[in-house]
Amino acid sequence: MVSSQETDRTDGLIQLDVLGPSGSYRSRSRATVPDVSGRPAAELSLAPTVYVDRAMAALRRARPLSADERVAAIVRAGRLFATETINGLTVGEYEHAVSRVGGVPIQVVRAATRTALERSAQLHHGLQHARPWGAVGDWRDPLTRAGRAVWTRRGEVFAVHAAGNHPGTHTLWPEALALGYRVAVRPSRREPFTPHRLVTALRMAGFGEDQVVLLPTDHAAAEALLRGADLAYGSDEVIRRYADDPAVLPLIPGRSKILLTADTDWRDHLDTVVESIAHHGGTGCVNATAVLVEGDPAPVAEAIAGRLSVLPSLPPEDDKAILPVQSAVSARALERYVRDRAAGARAHLGGDGFVEELGDGSAVLRPVVHQLERADDPRAGAELPFPCVWVAPWSREDGVTPLRDTLILGAYTDDDRLIDAFLDEPTIANVYLGDHPTYWTATGIPHDGYLAHFLMRTKGVIRG
Repeated sequence: MVSSQETDRTDGLIQLDVLGPSGSYRSRSRATVPDVSGRPAAELSLAPTVYVDRAMAALRRARPLSADERVAAIVRAGRLFATETINGLTVGEYEHAVSRVGGVPIQVVRAATRTALERSAQLHHGLQHARPWGAVGDWRDPLTRAGRAVWTRRGEVFAVHAAGNHPGTHTLWPEALALGYRVAVRPSRREPFTPHRLVTALRMAGFGEDQVVLLPTDHAAAEALLRGADLAYGSDEVIRRYADDPAVLPLIPGRSKILLTADTDWRDHLDTVVESIAHHGGTGCVNATAVLVEGDPAPVAEAIAGRLSVLPSLPPEDDKAILPVQSAVSARALERYVRDRAAGARAHLGGDGFVEELGDGSAVLRPVVHQLERADDPRAGAELPFPCVWVAPWSREDGVTPLRDTLILGAYTDDDRLIDAFLDEPTIANVYLGDHPTYWTATGIPHDGYLAHFLMRTKGVIRG
């Protein structure tokens, strides 16, 4: 077993072992993890199906720590994650690896590290917002003597099929640990460093090896991960095949949008609109991918394009980097896809191409702004891993229909009836009114609903 403080590199590659119920496991089957230039950066051990089956069985046999112990351990893990050398990587080395492999600007990764620290410290407080106000957390609460709802788990083992687009996605699933689940995480090969570091930190902080495991797998073994869990969530294709299963919560594209109505002056809010599009490199589900304008959309599109056009093209590990980076091969493939999809739309930025190669096999994904003719153009719902925005006209006759299937709706309007309609629309997850960027969040505010509402249920209890 490799110590959490030991430098673990072979031939210059960072070794990311399976973290199973009996410690670290370096398998014969390994996947090379390249950086954005295509150079190997790490080796990720892959757990075979039989290993996954045994690990999931071990999680099921394990009993959770007490609630107080779980919360305290998560707080400690957040501090370790954000400050200590783990698996031989300092915080700075970890952040550099995430940036070079995932292509996420280094400042975005650093911000995600700070967020992990903050959310771990506030996790228990945040969960209280999700618990029904009339429910207690333990049947031993004196209130159950007169009859009370008790908040209880829907299962015992939770499987996470992690996304790799942004390290911040890993700040959500520790809620399951806090609620008493034993958790198995299948990391994305696109960026496995964050979940590996976080699972290690949680173990260092007091969670047993049979409480939280990291199981990198191929697709066949990923099915075993789902079979061995009571509940699961994630965003990969394995999860999508089970999207109709009530025990599986698929994480779908955010398709966040902004609406600028005629009763507000969009010029007063241009900074916030542009930040909503480009913040964190445009890589998140909370980034705006469509801007709908009551009136002529052309001036808005031109203004957005003017702001985005001056962003620099830099390697992701540069302190001044803002835009995401991919391998030149994948960037060119994405460019072809977007240009084909945008055929017939008016290009304000990026119409002739948006890939800028850096000369080392990597390329920057520069911003793209297209203008559409109709609010209901399906291209307005296209979510891409860089600042790509579709600007379209909107009218009161269009109503809520073009705004459906939206994670965050940033609405600039004073019309109470419209606001009521937004909140009544079940496919709009969150509504931010006025000058608030779509990436805004705070403790206790749901992301796409509360994850705890998927993990928990209430039971009526009365005792003598």
